[in-house]
Amino acid sequence: MLCFSFAPTWLILAAVTVVPPLQAQEHPSHFRHHEAERPDYAAEIEAMATRQPIQLPPLEWAPLAHHAPAPPDYVAELLPALSSPPLDLPPPPPGQPPAVVRGLYLNAWVFSSSRFADLLGLADTTEINTFVIDVKDDTGYLTYRSSVPTAVEIGANDRVRTSDTQQRLALLQARGIHPVARIVVAKDPLLARRKPEWAIHDTRGGLWRDRQGSAWVDAYQDSVWIYAADLAREAVVLGFAEIQFDYLRFPDEPRWLLGRAVFPAKRPGESQRAAVRRNVALMRERTAKLGVPFTLDLFGLTTSADGDLGIGQTWEDLAPLADVVLPMVYPSHYRRGAYGIEHPNAAPYATVRRALEDGLRKNALLANAPKIRPYLQAFSIFRVRYTPEEVRAQIRATEELGLTDWVLWNARGVYPAAALRPARAGATTVGTPQAGGLTARMP
Repeated sequence: MLCFSFAPTWLILAAVTVVPPLQAQEHPSHFRHHEAERPDYAAEIEAMATRQPIQLPPLEWAPLAHHAPAPPDYVAELLPALSSPPLDLPPPPPGQPPAVVRGLYLNAWVFSSSRFADLLGLADTTEINTFVIDVKDDTGYLTYRSSVPTAVEIGANDRVRTSDTQQRLALLQARGIHPVARIVVAKDPLLARRKPEWAIHDTRGGLWRDRQGSAWVDAYQDSVWIYAADLAREAVVLGFAEIQFDYLRFPDEPRWLLGRAVFPAKRPGESQRAAVRRNVALMRERTAKLGVPFTLDLFGLTTSADGDLGIGQTWEDLAPLADVVLPMVYPSHYRRGAYGIEHPNAAPYATVRRALEDGLRKNALLANAPKIRPYLQAFSIFRVRYTPEEVRAQIRATEELGLTDWVLWNARGVYPAAALRPARAGATTVGTPQAGGLTARMP
C-alpha cells in the first residue's frame, strides 16, 4: 500500500492539480523498437474537434481506511496556493493485476481522444481487461501535468495531452479495466536537451544523437532513473495500478555512430550491462513501497541472446528484478532466417512460439522468475498485412505455451475485434498464478 506519511509536496500536488486542455502538439518520434509507422496524429486532432463527450463517472474514491484516524492534513496545507478546490485523493490501488491479463497499448493521443471511447467499447465486448497507457513517451513530454520537480524544471508539462486523467482512470476502474502506466526511461530527448549534464555527449562537441537526430540521456546517470521512479510514484497516486518501464538500455546504433558517444556519468570499470542492472534495481527500490507490480519491457531478442545485444540489456539480469517482463516479440523485428524461419514477419505463430520457448527456458533457471507477458504485433509493416488471423496466431502461440497474459501493440490504437474472444470472463479476478508455473511476485 502507498504510504502518504512520507510523501513529498510534489507527490501530493500530483493528485490535486487541474490543467487546461492541450492546444497543439508536435508529432512524437518513431517507436523504433515497437513500430516503424507513425500514428496519424492529424486525423486524431480532427476527431477530437468533433467527438462526442465521453460520459465520465464522478470521482467517488473510497476513504483511506488503512491510515490512522487523524492523519496529517497535507491537502489543507496546500490550499492557499491553489486557485481552485482540489480533487479528492484516490485510494491506494489494489496492487495486483487481473489473474489473466489481456491488454492493449494506448499512446497519449489515443488515451485523450475519441478513440479512447472506442477502445472502452471494445473492452466491454471482448476479453480485453487491461490498458497500457503512456505517461511519458520517447519525446520526453508527459500525458498529464506533473508535479515532479524535474518534470516541471525541464518543461515536460508544456505539451500535456489530457486534463482529465483521474476521471478517465475512474472510468477504467468502474469497468474493471486494469490501468498500467508506461514510462520511457533512457530515450528522452527533452531531458537530454534541458539537462545536458545528464545526456550522452558527442566527441565532436554538443549532444550525441542517433540516426533519427534524437538525443539520448546517459543511462549511467542514476538521476535519469530516479526521475522515472518519481513519475511512477506520482502515477500511482493518480490511480494507475501498475508501473511499466521501457527503454531500459543504451542506444542500438551502428558502431561508427556509437564510437562518437561520450558517457559523462560512466563509473570506472562499469559495463553498460552492469549500469542497466544497477539502475533498474534502483528504480525497483524507490518504488517498492507503492504496492503495485513493477514491470519491464525488454527487447524480444533477449529471450534468445547470450549477451547484452550491445545495449546493456539481458534477460538474466533484469527478469529477477521484475514482477512481470514484457518481451517485445514482434515477428517484424526478427531478421530473415531467425529461428530457421525464412520470413519471420510472415510466420507470426512460429516466430512468437520460438521466441517465448527460449524465454521460458531462461526463466526456468532463475530463482525469482517473473511472470511473462509478451507484447504482440497488431500492426502491418514491411509489405506483410496483419489481419485478425495473424494477431490471433500470436495469441495462440503464447497461450499454448501456458502463458496466460499478453498485450497487443498498435501505435494508432486500432485493434481488430475479430482477433479477440467475445467475453471478459474473470477479468476482475486477481491474484492467481500464471499457468506454466510462473508466478508474479508482489513487492
